[in-house]
Amino acid sequence: MILRMNTIQMQNYIALFIASLLAVVVLMVANYVHSGKLAPQADADVVAKKTLHFRDMPNGAVGVIAADNGQMIAQVEGQAGFVRGILRALARDRRIRQISSDDAFELVSRSDGRLTLIDLATNNRIDLESFGKDNAAEFAAFLTSAR
Repeated sequence: MILRMNTIQMQNYIALFIASLLAVVVLMVANYVHSGKLAPQADADVVAKKTLHFRDMPNGAVGVIAADNGQMIAQVEGQAGFVRGILRALARDRRIRQISSDDAFELVSRSDGRLTLIDLATNNRIDLESFGKDNAAEFAAFLTSAR
């Protein structure tokens, strides 16, 4: 029977075989991930940590305020694309969940070079170094700012 198949029938069987093989691979990967063998990486030691509030200013800038003493440590002016983009994404999630924008964020620098912004209201975390050193440096400046 296989010898009597035309080209289209053979291509259909090959396509069916490839689709079945892909489905098996996807199921195996999903099973591996859900089995617990793919555990999250443990966080490295904390080098520096600061709790911050981000507030819209009357002049259009975003004020970066230290939560411990209420002092403004920086102003993000103009577009400042990366900082504003990250803050917009986190603010959007808060709006969807109907959470107040008054809760603070925690900026954490770790010994392995990672820099993480954690939304304390939603527990969302963004590993900022994933977006490149220059972008992460915009947030790292908030750790060293002291006014």
